Amino acid sequence: MTLLTWTPEHKADFAAKNLLFNHDLDHSPLFTDEALIALIDRYPRDKLEVFTMGYDPANWGQWYLGRRGDLDGRALMEGVKAGRLWLNLRKVNHADADIAELCDQMFDEIKAQNGITTLKQDLGLLISSPNAHVFYHLDMPLVMLWQIRGVKKLYLYPPAAPCVDDAHLEGVALRESDEQLPYDAGFDSLALVHDLQPGEMMTWAQNAPHRIVNHGMVNVSLSIEFMTPRALWRANVIYANGCLRRYFGLKPSLARSPKWLEPLKIAYARIIKALGGFKGLKSPLKPRFSIDPVIPGKIIFDDGIVAPEMPGQKPVKPKASEAA
Repeated sequence: MTLLTWTPEHKADFAAKNLLFNHDLDHSPLFTDEALIALIDRYPRDKLEVFTMGYDPANWGQWYLGRRGDLDGRALMEGVKAGRLWLNLRKVNHADADIAELCDQMFDEIKAQNGITTLKQDLGLLISSPNAHVFYHLDMPLVMLWQIRGVKKLYLYPPAAPCVDDAHLEGVALRESDEQLPYDAGFDSLALVHDLQPGEMMTWAQNAPHRIVNHGMVNVSLSIEFMTPRALWRANVIYANGCLRRYFGLKPSLARSPKWLEPLKIAYARIIKALGGFKGLKSPLKPRFSIDPVIPGKIIFDDGIVAPEMPGQKPVKPKASEAA
């Protein structure tokens, strides 16, 4: 029994083009409220990430990491329902046997359907609040987004100018940023826009920028990253281009670079990584808020952090002691 519906187009274009599939994981007992609560409680406490965000899709500086505190899975689920939270259980297939079995089934099916070899398989579980969103960004690996519960609007952009330029693409490969990119609302005219429903999965061309806006209900999704040999080759070429730009002031172009240079760039990237890798300017995200242990979903921002302004709402200014 297969998890996905496969057509000849799906088989031919998987991992190369934007594709929409159907699945039936939205009926799986793995993703009921009680199952998710138990999974959160089994998942390593220090690995679970909790985020909140502002409302302006161009202001990705308002993507805030928080602290879960002593909240258990039930309290976190209640917080998601009541607040503006985004829970990310990264690489949960490496931490939970049931999810690992499901992940293995997914990639065994991909191999059986089109013969593609996949590498670095990481399954992330996303549990997010009504109307929460993710800012404009791209991923270096290939991605599958399986929608389990709720509806999210997916904006999917071409992995090329003007939506992303070489320097920003290289910055993601070099880990100079948390994958966010400069966003212009004019890009939306170039986007594939789709309301992803329960029982649908979308995968897209490598490095395609995207952003997500939840509809007015709790969303549960599986965000699955993976590589193929071809995708890993591309990622290393981008990495090499980034080093050439930053170390030597060159201006390499992924689209226009001669193919015969790529093996040399792969070797160069591997040498840089073997020597410790590119030392960029990225600073780790620091927690900026806590979750009220009594009021579900209430965000308590750290001193000096101005709460994001909801459209139509007057900004909340920090207290004098907080502004000092």
